[in-house]
Amino acid sequence: MAGHSPTDDPATIDKAVLLERLRQSAADELEQVTASQQATAAGATHAESRPENDKDTRALESSYLARGLASRVQDMRDAVAVLERLALREFDDETPIALTALVTLEDEQGQVHHFVAPAAGGQRLQVGEAVISVVTPRSPLGKVLIGKYAGDDVDVRTPSGTRFFSVAAVR
Repeated sequence: MAGHSPTDDPATIDKAVLLERLRQSAADELEQVTASQQATAAGATHAESRPENDKDTRALESSYLARGLASRVQDMRDAVAVLERLALREFDDETPIALTALVTLEDEQGQVHHFVAPAAGGQRLQVGEAVISVVTPRSPLGKVLIGKYAGDDVDVRTPSGTRFFSVAAVR
């Protein structure tokens, strides 16, 4: 099967390592966003940012950006807190997909792995040779996966069209 090797077999992926990498990635992103927000806020209130005339909106624009980044910082703090409290569950072929499921989807192009998490969707993490994409139940793919079982078929809408997958494994 194209794209599949024994080193990315879902049974060999350590979910505890995966969750720890996700937590660290979210904490790193929080640190970066916080630094960016602080720098932007400092720039917006700096004496040199005062408008030179009534058409100069740089300080106003910086303050809007700082507010947006402050909101992003809070969202990331919430995500980090949720991930810190997240407990892993074990899944098998008889367990419906839910939070902390490691899902392997398969189509004619090969296999892809997804980890269902309550936050930090969109992250791509590597564990061993496997690359795992993080999806949340609110994402389009997450909505399709929640409640499905190993062996189920799913239709996933992508920017390039609908793709058809089989749920190859849930753990």
